[in-house]
Amino acid sequence: MILIGMNYACLLVGSVSASLVSKFYFIHKGSSRWVSTLVQCAGFPLLVPFIYIPHYFFPSISTGKRPFSRLIARPRILGLSLFVGLLLGVNNLLFSWGNSYLPLSTSSLLLSSQLAFNLILSIILVKQKVNFHNLNCVVLLSLASVLLALSTHHDRPQGLTQSEYLVGFFCTVGAGLLFALYLPLMEIIYRNVDSYSMVMEMQVVMEAAATALAVVGMAVDKGGGFKEMVNESRNVFDMGPCVYWWTIAGNVVMWQACFMGTAGMVFLTTSLTGGICTTSLMMFNIAAGVVVYGDPFNGLKAVSTVLCCWGFSSYLYGMYVLNLKKEEEEKLNQTLITTIRDGDH
Repeated sequence: MILIGMNYACLLVGSVSASLVSKFYFIHKGSSRWVSTLVQCAGFPLLVPFIYIPHYFFPSISTGKRPFSRLIARPRILGLSLFVGLLLGVNNLLFSWGNSYLPLSTSSLLLSSQLAFNLILSIILVKQKVNFHNLNCVVLLSLASVLLALSTHHDRPQGLTQSEYLVGFFCTVGAGLLFALYLPLMEIIYRNVDSYSMVMEMQVVMEAAATALAVVGMAVDKGGGFKEMVNESRNVFDMGPCVYWWTIAGNVVMWQACFMGTAGMVFLTTSLTGGICTTSLMMFNIAAGVVVYGDPFNGLKAVSTVLCCWGFSSYLYGMYVLNLKKEEEEKLNQTLITTIRDGDH
């Protein structure tokens, strides 16, 4: 439970802070979506000390095996990690496109629809059981997304065309869909993983692959590459080079915390629970966008928020009821075992 709490704290702080810092980058004339994509995954070296330090300095709590040795010895898991990493790279790019066009509150609400995708894919891929609360959550979140789409003409930023707004809208929905696919895929892969340290090792490999994709994109894109970052920091970003590089660094750290928290939640619980935990941050992201950046919050968006919260609460209640039933069954089984043993004696 302590480890779950630590991972959720990373997810909470990382998600809200990364969304705000990413929006800050675009508001102050940062324009490279490849740069925004790169910072979402380039923080993977920050995980390396957390992998090696326990092995060498705290052997009593480590697995006793050399870091990355188990991953290298299992080429199938290594290959899957690389594939999922490339998938994350595409997801990061779609998120960057969406975030550059949409208000933060709108993108947060759209991304919350990934829970519906997550449930459907979890049913198909990991045989997630369906109940009323699951379906109720999906229906409410889908309705919330429809209402949000109807409200788009009220909160379009000045100077943004209808086509650009739609690009941002569908890129954000696409990012939510890919993220929903990522969660059950990782649950399947994690079934063959026996320690949290190996989860971190896999995260390093996945984000290294996503970083490579972003670097190649920056190199291929006309005018792209790291020279673009230097030019952008000096001549484009209106807060100056110092604030620019601090913004980049903040993005790198916060996104790393967010993705590691997500991976940890999936490993320690399930993909659907990980999706639920991500969706539960929606209220914080929306509030942050409205408070910090003054994102518009019209009536339809308010109704969408209420529906999303209702769907999330319905799922939590369903989980609570299921846990109660499991506890009652365990107590009944324990009682039967005790009765049988007493009868034998």
